[in-house]
Amino acid sequence: MARIAVVCPAFYSHLRVFEAFGEQLRTLGHQMVFMLPEGMETMVHGPGFEVVGVPLLPGYDPEAATRRAARPRGIIGILRTVADSATVTDGLCRSGPRILRELGIDAIVGDELEPAAGLLARHLRLPFASMAVALPIERDPSMPLPFLGWPYDATERGLKRNRGGELVGGLLLGRQRRVIRRWAQQFGLSALRTDIDCLSDRLRIAQTVASFDFPRRADTLLRPVGPIRSQTPRPGSVACVPDKGARPLVFASLGTLQGHRFELFRMIAEACRDLGTQLLIAHCGGLDPLQAARLDAEHVVDFTDQPAMLENADVCVTHGGLNTVLDALATRTPMLALPIAFDQPGVGARIRHHRVGETLAAGRATRAGIRLRLERILEGRDAYLAAAEPMRHDIARSNGARTAAGLVDAFLARRGDTVAVPARPALAPTGITPHGAAPG
Repeated sequence: MARIAVVCPAFYSHLRVFEAFGEQLRTLGHQMVFMLPEGMETMVHGPGFEVVGVPLLPGYDPEAATRRAARPRGIIGILRTVADSATVTDGLCRSGPRILRELGIDAIVGDELEPAAGLLARHLRLPFASMAVALPIERDPSMPLPFLGWPYDATERGLKRNRGGELVGGLLLGRQRRVIRRWAQQFGLSALRTDIDCLSDRLRIAQTVASFDFPRRADTLLRPVGPIRSQTPRPGSVACVPDKGARPLVFASLGTLQGHRFELFRMIAEACRDLGTQLLIAHCGGLDPLQAARLDAEHVVDFTDQPAMLENADVCVTHGGLNTVLDALATRTPMLALPIAFDQPGVGARIRHHRVGETLAAGRATRAGIRLRLERILEGRDAYLAAAEPMRHDIARSNGARTAAGLVDAFLARRGDTVAVPARPALAPTGITPHGAAPG
């Protein structure tokens, strides 16, 4: 049995993925310990998991940081969120070695968005696997950065465009990278300079399927396992699945971080009213009762049984969070994605690339724009269903949580291998989403 530390951002949807992964690890005889910023320990809901709070700098408020991440406003908002992430990384690196030793940790599984996982694992020479809960940050010259909604273009023109995006991404991530380099220097890991360098060089798991991604190089280290889902019902979920009858049914959810966006929900409701469709809105607790009552929709709930809802819905309106998008693909539910921040534009670009839905940036959304795209989806629904079939098939046979746990279990069985600091590739592009990935 191994004691495995999970190092990941304190985001609701990321933690649910790691809990599902941990449930499967437990069946293989392993224990999982979550390392979260002090004050966020109660975010882990799964029974039987150990949680340890890591002290950060005095005055740092992790709940306020989460609120800022949910409301990114322009370049200043992005830089503030990067600074918040850098503060967490700094705290983990400062206190992590002592905590990990005291807990008797044997290995680390780190969210790709927390570089402290790779720094700590290499410093303590612990077996280490990376997990991409959102879009993978592993770089490929033909791929735009995850926070960009650019189409896939492997021509020289596209490669040049992507290199420009890398430069901008590097500037936005300056604060985080300075923290990485400082701790890498203190840990004797000077080869580590960026978030990409902090990924595992042995095992990188991605909770997506290759058929939904852009084409990746043959030498990728990614192991796409499909959605990582728990078999345990989510606390607070209700099986609110209306009988749609003759009218099309639209399901709208903006995830756990963006569920407060009343104006966007209002435009969705107005567009559905114009088209004569039914609408169920799940705001994930982001709206107060008065706001929920003001929405012109037949059904407004906080949480619902999302997979069951998508089985019955004709269209899913989403912010483009990867969790919701994978759930929609699993049921071949056409999507209208309204990307807001994080990796959502990149998820939207993949929706367009594979023609499984339509996209419209949330910042440019209008009642008429939403209505037009919903109408397009409803009229051409058969084509969207056909396009989603390969992804539905891959997801149906993926069993992501069990597969991910099996990969880590097999990796630990080879734990006699050392955890080496990777050489910095001479031509490896750098840069990732500037403030992490949007929870889905």
